Amino acid sequence: MTEMSKAFNTTSAVMLGIGSMVGAGIFIVIGQAGAVAGNIVWVSFIFGGLAALLSGYSLAKLAVRYPSRGGIIEYLVQSFGEGVFSGSAGVLFYFSQLIAIAAIAKSFGAYAETFMPSSDHWGNIYAIGIVSIFILVNLLGATLVAKSENIIVIIKVCILLFFTVVALFYIKPKLLSTSDMPPINDMFFAIGLTFFAYQGFSVITNTIEDMQNPKKTMMRAMIIAILLVAALYILTSLAVLGNLSLSEVIMAKDYALAEAAKPIFGEMGFKIMAATALLATASAINATLYAATEIGYAMAKEGDLPEVYSYNIHGSYGGLIVSGILIVPLILFLNLAEVTTIATLVVLIIQGVTHAGHLLKIKETGANIFLVSGAALTMFAIALLTLYHTSQTMPLIVYYILAAFTLAFILEFTFRLLNKRVIQKQTDEII
Repeated sequence: MTEMSKAFNTTSAVMLGIGSMVGAGIFIVIGQAGAVAGNIVWVSFIFGGLAALLSGYSLAKLAVRYPSRGGIIEYLVQSFGEGVFSGSAGVLFYFSQLIAIAAIAKSFGAYAETFMPSSDHWGNIYAIGIVSIFILVNLLGATLVAKSENIIVIIKVCILLFFTVVALFYIKPKLLSTSDMPPINDMFFAIGLTFFAYQGFSVITNTIEDMQNPKKTMMRAMIIAILLVAALYILTSLAVLGNLSLSEVIMAKDYALAEAAKPIFGEMGFKIMAATALLATASAINATLYAATEIGYAMAKEGDLPEVYSYNIHGSYGGLIVSGILIVPLILFLNLAEVTTIATLVVLIIQGVTHAGHLLKIKETGANIFLVSGAALTMFAIALLTLYHTSQTMPLIVYYILAAFTLAFILEFTFRLLNKRVIQKQTDEII
């Protein structure tokens, strides 16, 4: 494949990153975080963005040094060797991506039901339907993924920007005054929630083998995507908390963004924001499916998943079909509210471990040791904040996390026995 024929240039990679980040998260998190941090939630979004930048910097450096479709999976193997630890972490990270897709699809189904009241309880059908559509899109190859993501991202970001700019003119200064400011500790605690809205930036690293001039494009795309999303989140949070009282935010925390459109645009505004949420969840499914497929392919090549994941099917891999099959029962049978929390904590922990491992390879990547250290510490700190918050409503959360890691270890050990293969590094070359 020639350099110019590769699917992802800077613009496409940025769009994929934005598409993955600006998913269902902002439509739900902005209300949940606002209920915790009140009218200074915008500061929490600033700190969440800084944490994402640190993590994105570390991952971009690793991506250029160890170019692989597997992204974080490859970096774990490079840092900690071709052993059970790396394999178990990889298996866990892959399954956390599937759970994330299922959760986003469930959100899509819930929003779809608001447009079709007569079709109550059809949410799961809509969820499976949208996943099926984007499996077909991904089967047609990375180029179509990039093009479709560009279109969807432009539409949803334009709608969000329009709402935010207009809403800023309607802000009630009293709602943002320091007299109504909650304790500063609440702002720091809400960082654990706001960072969730940024998760998805790591998908950019999975494009590196389809990326034009990755040495320059990778870091540039990562930083631009995170900065643009941070600006959007900060302005949107100001618009929401400047138009809704804290009691209104708490009451409508799961759909606060759509609710904030009501005073300005009426019921039609609510519907438009709900429609935008459909676009947001759809593009997040598209981007995350692409990443999960690339991760599955890389793990199969490394000997960590069955070979069917690496079979070429049209413009994609067999892992796309397998992943789709595994996502269906997750949509139908699991309590995704709890499982998604576990998956998010797993991703935070694995990212922290990845950055800690990066410190072992710092001379090879040429990264700044202070920024990489900051990335590792930040991920672990956010994981602890989230764990503390979650333990209030899920007292057994620590045991769930331990059970997840144990299950991943068992699966990794089983795959090794069945496949008689050992996980291997896929690259030591710089592209």
